[in-house]
Amino acid sequence: MESHKEAGSCGAQRQCGVIPCRQPCLASERIRNESYVGRVNHTVVTHFILLGIPNTDGLQTILFITFLAFYLCTLLGNLLILFAILPVSRLHTPMYFFLCNLSVLDIGFSSISTPKFLTNLWAKNRTISLGGCMSQVFFYHFLGSTECLLYTIMAYDRYVAICHPLRYLLIMNRRVCALLAAGTWITSSFHATILTSLTFMLPYCRSNVVDSFFCDIFPVVKLACADTYIIETVTFTNTGMVPMTCFLLILASYVRIVYSVLKMNSAEGRRKAASTCASHLAVVTLFFGPCALVYTQPQLSKVLVTPVQIFSNVVTPMLNPAIYTLRNKEVKEALRKLRGGQTPAL
Repeated sequence: MESHKEAGSCGAQRQCGVIPCRQPCLASERIRNESYVGRVNHTVVTHFILLGIPNTDGLQTILFITFLAFYLCTLLGNLLILFAILPVSRLHTPMYFFLCNLSVLDIGFSSISTPKFLTNLWAKNRTISLGGCMSQVFFYHFLGSTECLLYTIMAYDRYVAICHPLRYLLIMNRRVCALLAAGTWITSSFHATILTSLTFMLPYCRSNVVDSFFCDIFPVVKLACADTYIIETVTFTNTGMVPMTCFLLILASYVRIVYSVLKMNSAEGRRKAASTCASHLAVVTLFFGPCALVYTQPQLSKVLVTPVQIFSNVVTPMLNPAIYTLRNKEVKEALRKLRGGQTPAL
């Protein structure tokens, strides 16, 4: 066989991801059809090869520019939200506190796979270390679960604000908000730790070619040379139960909100309540739509899975700041003052 063009000889450098190398590295154009294989009892996978986005040969430059633009817009939009809200004391309310949490999550979520994918496109090297792959799996499910729980808390916040306006500040006080936010982060960290541990406790001693542009549980466990029933069952249960429970709680909150809005006598009150909830409903739809497609349809065509994951990982974190700022007069005012170099009124 011919030597690997990107990794070179696998004698001393050990760049093909398997130790010890029993054969020369494969040519990059044959990665899709062949894998790094050795004897089960004598080989250990130390690297993975990310195949990237299918059917995009020759489009690396266009993909690099597109993903870089999306990533920079995500960082800029969410950082502007933080810089606009944090200095303004009158915006230190539960709704904006949770919105700041969401901005931090969007920055983190978009940074899980995009920088590595951009590096792979620029350097034309699809290799990712075992530790890097573990990190992507952990943070993908950690931040994804946190965002799911945060949307549920934000729906509850809107429910209290509209259905119990006189008791709103008493119920959603600073201590309660801090505990709710901390609870989402801590709970999700346990959730992601369990899934990541179960995934990488499996022996990986055969192929190290991941059929995706980032490491996720299902593409990775396909490469294990052991029974994957437990991790697949736990993953389907967890990634199904958590979003489904959150979605039902959000739905229950909005059923109660709609009931209260319809009882309002003031048209202005109904309009204000609807405007307050519209942004949250939009980001919830953007989040749960792709999530439902990917995790409730395991046999979904690969042609659809990759675009859905790209939309969820890259596009949604960029759209969230725009959705909240376009419909929120207070945030727009703070951004205008920030852009003009003025100190927002405290």
